[in-house]
Amino acid sequence: MTFTETKLQGVYIVDCDVFHDDRGLFERAWVREEFEARRLDTRIAQCNIVVNARRGTIRGLHFQVPPFGEAKTVRALRGAVFDVAVDLRHESPTAGQWVGVDLSAANRRLLYVPAGLAHGYQTLTDDTELVYFVSATYSPEHQRGVRWDDPAFGISWPDPPTTINERDRTFPDFVWP
Repeated sequence: MTFTETKLQGVYIVDCDVFHDDRGLFERAWVREEFEARRLDTRIAQCNIVVNARRGTIRGLHFQVPPFGEAKTVRALRGAVFDVAVDLRHESPTAGQWVGVDLSAANRRLLYVPAGLAHGYQTLTDDTELVYFVSATYSPEHQRGVRWDDPAFGISWPDPPTTINERDRTFPDFVWP
């Protein structure tokens, strides 16, 4: 596995080792020891699968507050997304900054997002499917979000949005504690 740290501390693009032969391919898609070697959270409390019908769908930006802060490892199983992490860690040198990464079934990449960051994505194709490994169970009373187009972050989404649910569309602007 190759881990490439993004401009946000602790956010990694992970390229897995893929081995091809006449049968197809073999890939090591999760190796706990390789994540632990970089001091990344390897707990898997929950695995989520999300399917989106339309290109341009935006989900997010979501996060959970302590004690249910969650690290996420995200991968596209079908289609493609522009996956976004926003640094909400007040003490971080990159607080308020964001990074976007193309994840697709074709590039087979993972994105690791540590606790303390908001996460969301926009679908780049119709009929996308994502899988998330999450380090904490879902806790409705600890879930929070910020609006996908919050001017404090200035995220450059690749396409005009086609679908955003009411909750994600009406999240408040982020305010530093």
